Amino acid sequence: MLALVPVFPPLYLAAFGALGQLRTLPLAARGVLFFFAATQLIAALFTPQPLLSLGLAAARTLLILAMIAAGVYLRDSRNLRPLLWGQLVIFATAWGYTLLTQGFAGVQERLGHPYYYVVSLGLVAVVSLWLVMFWRGAAAWWRWSAGLLALVTFVAAGSRGPLLALGVGSLAALALSGRQRRWWVMIPAALVVALAAASSSLQLPLKPLDRLLNDQTSGREYVWQDAVRGWQTSPVGGVGPYQGGPYLTYLYKDGCQLTPTLQRNKIECPEQLSRWSSVWLIAHNAWLHWLLESGVIGLSGLLGVMGYALWRSAQQGDPFVLAVLFGYTAMNVVDVVIAVPSPHFSELWWVCAGLALTHRRSA
Repeated sequence: MLALVPVFPPLYLAAFGALGQLRTLPLAARGVLFFFAATQLIAALFTPQPLLSLGLAAARTLLILAMIAAGVYLRDSRNLRPLLWGQLVIFATAWGYTLLTQGFAGVQERLGHPYYYVVSLGLVAVVSLWLVMFWRGAAAWWRWSAGLLALVTFVAAGSRGPLLALGVGSLAALALSGRQRRWWVMIPAALVVALAAASSSLQLPLKPLDRLLNDQTSGREYVWQDAVRGWQTSPVGGVGPYQGGPYLTYLYKDGCQLTPTLQRNKIECPEQLSRWSSVWLIAHNAWLHWLLESGVIGLSGLLGVMGYALWRSAQQGDPFVLAVLFGYTAMNVVDVVIAVPSPHFSELWWVCAGLALTHRRSA
């Protein structure tokens, strides 16, 4: 089933069946999760619409706990390897759809996918690279093939946030995964930076490469300012889960938008979807986003569970878990890649948090 999750994301709802696994966690881990859940629910009571916020906070918290429970159930990061097959299907679909509908000009505008946003596609490619790199004992021919497809997809997506995740996550795996020094984990990040630098100096005809070393914030500073102003209207409990969109005026004014790839194909947002478009607007910083939606109370719970998961992963030394937890955390500075639901990439962070909270050290 894991192999199908990237292709059909609702399958990850099967994780609710693993909720009972949380009882097997150490007392300290259960205490951290209780604190997290309690702060999310208490914060909802201090929002402008407490009843609605309480229901949404309960649903979001339960989904997060289910993903953590799935990680506890899996117990070993090697059991996440089937995800790679589904992710490769996503990459093939992205290339096929973009080239068939837009030609190479579509790749120049950044490779896209019908239901994975461009940044999401780049992040999933990074996860695939980690899966390939840490898959020890597998045949070299398919590892190179899968790794190459993931790498060219990452480059063609042209997303700087995933590049940050790749660099920081790979460094964390290198530095904290025990006595073995896997210097080769830095090869993909070094190769991408070298290609981007060559593209700039040699004027290679691939625009997404140029974008990787661009230092522009793409308007994020305005979104961050909106998030702070929105939080100030309800600082204790925030404005409520999934209710922050109207406060992000820099994004909200553009109305309902689908993925850039669909927009280039003149596929507009359906009328019945337009009224919900603010739900998926993000503050482009995970902690600002949580502060906007859940206030200082909710943010304290998030910081607690994130810090504990990062600390436990450093103790255990599983390179894949380290790469995901630290890489995503770095990317959260400029994006929000832990907010659920998503097409599976955010859920993966919480699954890896569950792996980090277990007794067992993964190989």
